[in-house]
Amino acid sequence: MPEIIEQRIIQELPCYYDLYIPEGEGPKPLIIALHGYGGDKTSMMKLVRRINDSDFAIAALQGPHQHMVMPTKESPKLGFGFGWLTNFKSEESTALHHSLMLKIIETAGGRPDIDAKRIFLMAFSQGVGLNFRFAFTHPGLIRGIVAICGGIPGDWESEGKYADCDLDILYIAGEKDEFYTPERMRKSAEDLRRRARSVELRMFDAGHEVPRDSYTVINEWLKIQTG
Repeated sequence: MPEIIEQRIIQELPCYYDLYIPEGEGPKPLIIALHGYGGDKTSMMKLVRRINDSDFAIAALQGPHQHMVMPTKESPKLGFGFGWLTNFKSEESTALHHSLMLKIIETAGGRPDIDAKRIFLMAFSQGVGLNFRFAFTHPGLIRGIVAICGGIPGDWESEGKYADCDLDILYIAGEKDEFYTPERMRKSAEDLRRRARSVELRMFDAGHEVPRDSYTVINEWLKIQTG
């Protein structure tokens, strides 16, 4: 019997991000922000600008995997959302994310209005693990990480997979989060402390969301890191 052999074609996949640079003198630190599953670059840009839209340049990325969002009574039109990972050959999604981040950092480094030595990552939910994978695979590129209601990579304990990094992490958790429970987030924070310079875990009275009460905490933490 003839065999069926899987083949692979590599082609360019366009990826999109929105860039915001506030007015003012001097190069600005850069926040690279990832939305959660089903979100998009527009919603993430709005969120980060609510936190601080005067002291940081912001690059809000959009996940490469799009999907339809079926109409509901509240939203009768067919919509769309974006994600970062799929269960099918997830290592390819991770490699695509790494490539995209490196290109954005390279592009930012060539701009006089962005300080490429002060780059921060921010993500909610699905994007959190990807940012951890990137930062601890490429030590020295990232100054700090804001991680909101998301976990660490599943292969975090793999020997030689991730490097120790001289970076700081602000870990935001929801006390009512059914996906990333307080217990799970505490355990992840302890695991992160073995490789990061510092990990600050903050709990809020919220579910699986970006708590509004965290905006001020995030802003103050970012300002301390850039001071």
